[in-house]
Amino acid sequence: MKKCICAIAFCVLLCGCDLLGGDPLSGGGYTDKWASLVNETSHDVQLNGNTLTYGDHTYTLDGEISYDFQPGYYDPQVTATVQFSNIPSGYTEFKAVYENLLGKSLAGTVAMVPMAMEIYARKPSTGEKCLLLLCKDASCVDGITRELKRKFPQKREDESDEYCQRYLPAALLEGAVYDNAYAPNEPYTVEMGAAATQPQEAKLTPYGTVYYTYIFADAWDTSSRGVDVFLPKGQEYFKVQNCPGCYSQCKTIFGGPWTGLK
Repeated sequence: MKKCICAIAFCVLLCGCDLLGGDPLSGGGYTDKWASLVNETSHDVQLNGNTLTYGDHTYTLDGEISYDFQPGYYDPQVTATVQFSNIPSGYTEFKAVYENLLGKSLAGTVAMVPMAMEIYARKPSTGEKCLLLLCKDASCVDGITRELKRKFPQKREDESDEYCQRYLPAALLEGAVYDNAYAPNEPYTVEMGAAATQPQEAKLTPYGTVYYTYIFADAWDTSSRGVDVFLPKGQEYFKVQNCPGCYSQCKTIFGGPWTGLK
């Protein structure tokens, strides 16, 4: 009997959280309700203008963030949107969407923030890979994941804690409000505009340009969630530099269960 117990203990230690159905970064055997949606199935990328199709998932970029106003003036107008049918299934799809369409655009890059957050909630190790691709550097990713670990449940009893907000990525999508338990419109839509400043050179002037943008969402007391995006000099792909407004505490729902994203 003792040998049997020791063998089981050794197996758990060796296999880690996978034996329990969890994720090594999620803090134990807790498994997110939507973790089963994460997979690395590969499909051909179909690009038709500003619409990308990956399997039966679609992503459409419409417009671009416009800075045609005086610096210091808050413009609440939505000037760009990204519509998508589903959260990317995993890193393989996220990378394909980023490299073939959205990462080449300021607005597209901003729209990938809630996608990466949702993937992180489902499976932290996969979400962290997505954030490392999307963000400017590892310190930016560390800042984001440090807060997401606090906001997303780490064990089952956390789910009733009002500080844990599993619905936070959905709160960044059009139509997701406190009154409907953060059930967004479909197709999922990220609405964006420029922050109250024109794009300007950051202190790293020789290395690229920082663009200050907003995601417009109604889950907070203010409707604009800042995202700073960096375009390295001479590079094709935009990178997220900072986005604390996207993972700050939104209005907590108590009345009913969050239905999740597909």
